[in-house]
Amino acid sequence: MSEHAEERLAGRRRLIKLAGASLFLTVTPLSQAATNRNTGILAVRIWPAADYTRVAIEHTAPLKYTHFIVKDPERLVVDLEGVEFNNVLDGLGNKVAPNDPNIKLLRAGRYKPGVVRLVMELKGEANPQVFVLPPVGGYGHRLVLDVYPLNPPDPLLSLLDGNEARPALVETRPAIKTESRPEVVVETKASQKPEQVAEQKPAAKRQGRPVVDRLVTITLDPGHGGEDPGAIGSGGSYEKNVTLAVAKRLRAKIEAEPNMRAVLTRDSDFFVPLHARVQKARRIQSDLFVSIHADAFVRPDANGSSVFVLSESGASSSAARYLAQKENAADLIGGVNIDVKDPILARTLLDLSQTATINDSLKLGKAVLGELGGINRLHKASVEQAGFAVLKAPDIPSILVETAFISNPEEEKRLNDDAYQDKMAEAIFSGIRKYLAKNPPLAKSTLARLD
Repeated sequence: MSEHAEERLAGRRRLIKLAGASLFLTVTPLSQAATNRNTGILAVRIWPAADYTRVAIEHTAPLKYTHFIVKDPERLVVDLEGVEFNNVLDGLGNKVAPNDPNIKLLRAGRYKPGVVRLVMELKGEANPQVFVLPPVGGYGHRLVLDVYPLNPPDPLLSLLDGNEARPALVETRPAIKTESRPEVVVETKASQKPEQVAEQKPAAKRQGRPVVDRLVTITLDPGHGGEDPGAIGSGGSYEKNVTLAVAKRLRAKIEAEPNMRAVLTRDSDFFVPLHARVQKARRIQSDLFVSIHADAFVRPDANGSSVFVLSESGASSSAARYLAQKENAADLIGGVNIDVKDPILARTLLDLSQTATINDSLKLGKAVLGELGGINRLHKASVEQAGFAVLKAPDIPSILVETAFISNPEEEKRLNDDAYQDKMAEAIFSGIRKYLAKNPPLAKSTLARLD
């Protein structure tokens, strides 16, 4: 073979090697991409709480599933059809926290061709709910496994257990003057009947410090939670974390008062449907309901604090209407099982005899807004109104506080600052005290109703 022919043969061999290497480098990623498309499972998220634990399985397309309960030990079994086992499912067991109140362990594996089986071992008897959610916000399709304990925590019993050292005072008990308790006077109105005056609670002479002869119960509602992050700041802050932090600080201030107690609709990172927030407040006969949020807008320069109350006749502004629509969409993002019917909820949300309650809500909102103006610019100088679903308790004065705009970089920094969170909680607390000083709660039985 000539020298020239040998060179041509060597060159051809080099081309074959390069072609083979190129083919290998090209085919491998395409094969992996095809495998990922087949699996469809994008993520698995677990949100543990005493109320219930949620497992959300996000996938690229609708999938078929079946589920059933196995006894001894108590297990929930879910079969996913048309799904291939992947690394997301393989790491499922590591996502269950050791202190999860409801789930002991969770594992997944290939059951048969095209079917992946999930086995969830429970820590006790439970009432699981399994349902699907369509794509919304930044989420794809979701299969939701909600594990409710057979005997869920009772908010009334939890409230009483937390206040064993502070029993409710009986409203017929005469007021006792002590050095730690300021002198009280009874404010009467010319239009009041004698029996109404007898029922009226005494108001403190010292402005801003309510004095009542029974515990005042306040429900604090940290907005969003769990699958619903709420607004997200440019620095990556989640509204759900800010609202919970402020609510916990506010709870501590309320609990420090001798005649006041506070209850959170959620005390950790999990989703609470809007109607359940209202229902919790009504079940313990709350005197006030305060929902805490951190606003967001398309423009990063929007700033300031706001207070909103319910409106029966339309929103007070287009911005209030926009915000109410956005907040009411929390159930779509957080995920609510629409197959669960609640007749008490229907009565609560459709009760339109709320005029007196809305008037009281406006008074509470004005008192809180005035205090917020001392620590932050007010986005609007007056209390606004719109159709917020979370404010629809017909018998509880309710407000929604937008602490600041988390979409504003400067306000986002302040909302994450411990000192500023404490100032925000103190301002809301001062507003609540000023409202109660002028509007002491009416008498009611010591025990809260259960419906």
